[in-house]
Order: sequence, then C-alpha cells, then structure tokens
Amino acid sequence: MKYVTAYGIAVVIFLIIDAIWLGIVARGFYASRMGDLMLDHPRWGVAAVFYLVYVAGLVYFAISVGMAQDSVLAAALNGALFGFFCYLTYDATNLAVLKGYDPVVAIVDVIWGTVLSGTVAAGTLFAMKSFGLLSQPSGG
Repeated sequence: MKYVTAYGIAVVIFLIIDAIWLGIVARGFYASRMGDLMLDHPRWGVAAVFYLVYVAGLVYFAISVGMAQDSVLAAALNGALFGFFCYLTYDATNLAVLKGYDPVVAIVDVIWGTVLSGTVAAGTLFAMKSFGLLSQPSGG
C-alpha cells in the first residue's frame, strides 16, 4: 500500500510543479524556440499517459530506493538520475531526427527533467516520512 500512496503523492507533486514550469515559468521560452513544432493545444490524452507512466518509473527506480534506505537523499539522487536519462533520451533523439529542434531547448529540458524528477522523488519521500506514511505494511 505504501507504493500506491507514494505514487499518488508523486503524481500530485509532479503535476503541480510541471504545470507551473510549462504553464507559467518557461511557456514563452518553449514557444519562442520551438515555433511550428508546437501544437496550438496539447494532446492531453498523450500527456496523461506520459505523466502516469513516468511517475510509476519514479516510484520504482527512485522513491522505492529512498524508502528502502530510509533516505530522502537517495530518493533525490535516484530521481535525478532517472530524470536525466529519460529526458536526455527524449531530447537527444529529437536532436538526432527532427529538423529544427533547438539544442538550447534540449539542454534546458534535460536540466529541467533532472531537477524535476529529483525534487519529486525527494518531496514524495519527505511527505511520506513527515506524515508517518511509511509505517504501513509493505503489501502494496
């Protein structure tokens, strides 16, 4: 059950932080540098699948490690590494096969994915520890 709880917390944290980044902080940056590559409106179904699957990966590869080691730092480090590898895969592939994909966008996006993923993993474990949610039996 603790993994289901971790997943729920991580989804909420991830969506809040990424919405602030994409919707407010970096909106103009992406729009100005990606131009015609961007759709007028996101494909929300595709985005939802990404978020749900990606956060499952964060729980499996980062948050569960932090739980096992009882370490927010371990969760943060593994989350950052997971984010780095995933976002680098996406952005390097785009640079390799898309005309006009901006290298600056790729660099910023990889840094963002690294920071976001480490923050979400650490924040999830911190929240679970703070609210005593890790004392549950490990049946989930």
